[in-house]
Amino acid sequence: MSEIVNQDKLPSAVRSVFIPFIQQLQDINGINLVSVFVYGSATSENYNPKHSDINSCVVLQQVDLPSLKNNLKVIKQAKSKKIIAPLFLTEDHIQTSLDVFPIEFLDMKENHILLFGKDLLSGIDIKGEHIRLFCEQQLKGKLIRIRQAYVEIGLKKGGLEALLKESLNALIPVFRNIIRLKGQTPPTNKQEILQATADLFSLEASVMLDIYNDDSNDEKIANRSAETYLDKYIRQVQRLAKFVDAL
Repeated sequence: MSEIVNQDKLPSAVRSVFIPFIQQLQDINGINLVSVFVYGSATSENYNPKHSDINSCVVLQQVDLPSLKNNLKVIKQAKSKKIIAPLFLTEDHIQTSLDVFPIEFLDMKENHILLFGKDLLSGIDIKGEHIRLFCEQQLKGKLIRIRQAYVEIGLKKGGLEALLKESLNALIPVFRNIIRLKGQTPPTNKQEILQATADLFSLEASVMLDIYNDDSNDEKIANRSAETYLDKYIRQVQRLAKFVDAL
């Protein structure tokens, strides 16, 4: 059985709870266990044990119902330590899914710490066209959804402010990768991502920043009606979708 590696790269709060978790995974899965890594906020010193979850991936030689069932108890116990249920994958699943989940795997590649076994992420190749197609699909899908949600809300009072915030936050990872498609290194700070996207594609940065920074629940954004911002936001996303289609 391979040793646990890179423990020193983990924030101490993550290390104290996750290393025992890996040891349990080793005992349960034996030679079926190929690798274990954490990704996301758990790889950073900005990790906050009170508010942040620990995201991880467990790669097995074979992922079937019996092997998943073997891990149910330890995963249930880990939940109380903010270790959410890992992604259970196989090496083949990773290699054959890079085209349909390019952003997810690229984010994991850039923000992961291998703790056990083979590093299956460092060498993966994410094609730029796959990223472009994914970004275009997400932008156009969000446009469809936000229009649909607006007519569902109809004449009811309330809901537009939350709709805008939810839609924008869901698109921030897409914006980050659109910046990448333009040949630039994307920021990690969300407000900087919004500003950089606006600068690159001649958008009105204040529209997205006002929505992102709004912390009220009064159906207003920057003291103006949420509906006014909805119109501006839709125009921004439409414009960006056209740019991405032409990349």
